[in-house]
Amino acid sequence: MTADASAIYPSLQGRPVLVSGGATGIGEALVRAFAAQGARVGFVDLAGDDGNALAAQLKASGGLVQFRRCDVTDIDAYHAAIGEIEAIHGPTLALVNNAANDTRHDWREVTPEYFDARVAVNLRHAFFAIQAVAPGMIAAGNGSIVNFGSVGWMTASGGYPGYAASKAATHGLTRSFARDLGKHGIRVNTLVPGWVMTKRQLDLWVDDSANELIDRSQCLAGRVMPDDIARMALFLASDDSRMCSAQNFIVDGGWV
Repeated sequence: MTADASAIYPSLQGRPVLVSGGATGIGEALVRAFAAQGARVGFVDLAGDDGNALAAQLKASGGLVQFRRCDVTDIDAYHAAIGEIEAIHGPTLALVNNAANDTRHDWREVTPEYFDARVAVNLRHAFFAIQAVAPGMIAAGNGSIVNFGSVGWMTASGGYPGYAASKAATHGLTRSFARDLGKHGIRVNTLVPGWVMTKRQLDLWVDDSANELIDRSQCLAGRVMPDDIARMALFLASDDSRMCSAQNFIVDGGWV
């Protein structure tokens, strides 16, 4: 997405934004979209080569971008990466908790360790990222936190109970933090993607049967693309959403 292809949000110009899981897929679209708005974009990802390449490309075109390779399930390392980015960009005023892993798993084979790993990659890091950046938002008297949910649990999709449970819990995380942080001018919302046509989804799961399901389930024709999610994230991070908090913003082509 380019800045001239959709809305421009003046309030995002120069705003320090942090995106988790920003090297590929939806995360890459988020990083590109915020950079196109002139935001100071920090992002983390375990995919170091992809992240470095994206950061280099955006910097070459004038983007204010910082990348740190980081495993968000390692909270100490994640907090350190956030600190390094904030030392350059200033306190984070828009946090986009995007990182997730929807690998399918059979409930009969799940161990306690595997379940804990699903929670760590899909839920826990969001809490600790909020913990890290909220003091700066409180000091500034404003901020936006965007937690990523999923329509998967809403549609009672099977095959990934650890992921579904974590994403359902994200909605509770959003509403609790919206209450705790709202008095400081901080908005907290859940962005809920439908079935987004990332390379991962297309490579692993979108076959003829899946396409039939999508055509049957969405009210709108076509496919939800990463840029569609990024456009909603821009709105939620900008001052245009100043009175939006504790809400779900669903981008799914009208599935749920």
